[in-house]
Amino acid sequence: MTFARPLAIALTLVLQAAVLVPPSGAAPLRLELTQGVIEPMPYALPTFIAENPAGAKAATDISQVIADDLTGTGLFRQIPATAFISKVSSFDAPVQYADWKAINAQALITGAVSVQGDKVVVKFRLFDVFSGAPMGEGLQFVGPVTTWRRMGHKVADAVYSRITGEGGYFDSRVVFVSESGPKAQRQMRLGLMDYDGANTTYLTDNSSIVLAPRFSPDGKRIIYVSYKSGFPHIYVMDMATLQQQQLDDQPGTMTFAPRFSPDGRSAVFSLEQAGNTDLYSIDLASGTARRLTNAPSIETAPSYSPDGSKIVFESDRSGEQQIYVMSAGGGEPTRISFGAGKYATPVWSPRGDLIAFTKQNDGRFYIGVMKTDGSEERLLTASFLDEGPTWAPNGRVIMFTREAAGADSAPQIYSVDISGRNLKRVPTDGPASDPAWGPLLP
Repeated sequence: MTFARPLAIALTLVLQAAVLVPPSGAAPLRLELTQGVIEPMPYALPTFIAENPAGAKAATDISQVIADDLTGTGLFRQIPATAFISKVSSFDAPVQYADWKAINAQALITGAVSVQGDKVVVKFRLFDVFSGAPMGEGLQFVGPVTTWRRMGHKVADAVYSRITGEGGYFDSRVVFVSESGPKAQRQMRLGLMDYDGANTTYLTDNSSIVLAPRFSPDGKRIIYVSYKSGFPHIYVMDMATLQQQQLDDQPGTMTFAPRFSPDGRSAVFSLEQAGNTDLYSIDLASGTARRLTNAPSIETAPSYSPDGSKIVFESDRSGEQQIYVMSAGGGEPTRISFGAGKYATPVWSPRGDLIAFTKQNDGRFYIGVMKTDGSEERLLTASFLDEGPTWAPNGRVIMFTREAAGADSAPQIYSVDISGRNLKRVPTDGPASDPAWGPLLP
């Protein structure tokens, strides 16, 4: 099994995974995720064993990444090492379930790390303490030493998936707009980071304004808006080479709010011409554009359903910003937002069950979710300015931009669980906005 990740500096990373077969046994441990209050599941994570001296630091660092990932979800609580009764001295040593049960650990994660030249080997197992059985098979990852953080994320993804039954999201990246300079003269460039804010690199310089970056479904391209010509136009960037291509260069027009289709072969966007803004789609291979709406109102912020059959977007055709859904090929749209206030930036969940949005009402901004027919609206956040939601690959977490009031305020990136819990800031090097979550890395 091979994992490949194209980086902005055109470096190719290869991880190899192998299965470690444990003794047979059933594992009924499962964390059920509901909208109610969840008591975090206590887990034990002894620092991974260093199987050779060169692996000591990597073992400690990888263990910390796994703990940060799991605890950071708000669904898990790490038991401190000072409470441990058993000490794990070997990866293959029998598990003393009674000792872990005595400290109320429900799950136990053990692992080992070795470094051989420029390669690091990471292996782990997950155990259900109360049933006294392993949960699934152990896994082993092999890759360049520089990829140790990814290996930690992959272990955490596997643990998260086995316990919750959902896909993971830790081994993923986020593209965003990095901002600097005075608020009235803000400089912008595209940044790329791990989901937790680590490993930041920059894809463009700050010579022109950039907005609305979005990943392709395979994570190999980014579509975004740049003002390098003096007006907003859409560009596609190849992540391996950083080469850029402008799309739909029609004289006298402005293009913005782009997003890839689920198959990555086309994109949908807004085009403004002679004061009118409508939605268009474009075939990325041929460059052929097709008009999807034809109305005197402003149609923007389109987002495809996961199966590519529909598009959700915002329009002021009713007199103020509201959310509409229509066929991906165009046609008469159906309004789905009917609450108090204005609705904007709708984004379809990768699960297909919810639409996230920005809401403005009574001087406050909110990030919320609703079902795809507009029912069961729930507001997850509220502040002076919250906007631009983007979904984690598994549809469990939403990132967005938050900015406080005041002349000296600066945008920051935050995340929140779709239950409304676990609101927290994503660390960035400076002001940051407009995050877009990419797919799980292969």
